[in-house]
Amino acid sequence: MLERAGDHAFPYNLHDGSPLRMQWHFYGQSELPVAVQTWELPPGGFEGMHAHGEPDTPLEEIYVFVEGTGHMSVDGEEYPVKAGDAVLAKVGTRHDLRNTGDGPLRLLVVWGQPQPSDYSDFGSATRARLAREGPSSAGSAR
Repeated sequence: MLERAGDHAFPYNLHDGSPLRMQWHFYGQSELPVAVQTWELPPGGFEGMHAHGEPDTPLEEIYVFVEGTGHMSVDGEEYPVKAGDAVLAKVGTRHDLRNTGDGPLRLLVVWGQPQPSDYSDFGSATRARLAREGPSSAGSAR
């Protein structure tokens, strides 16, 4: 099943933020327990400061930046972001995203309710663990 960029995209405002363009990939078709969306914020656009936690539905979000430059605030920590960067907003953290560039800020956002998962049988999970432990560990898995 193929879904092309822009298929089923729509304008949307998040958390009292400015308008952005969103595409919810495979909405109603995928059975994965996460939402996978692409967002495009215009220059100066912002998401709006917010948190996802009790008594709301607890959600965790991963932001993966594809194009442009921006600024992400997570629980008072400030991060300049650009293509290739990723930010994790755990349940209950207050966070906001702003486009600080002259062009659109495009990103992939994956969100859902945290739950236990075990991918340890996959070789890529082993490599990811080793990569986080340091360069000497990652080289030994070849």
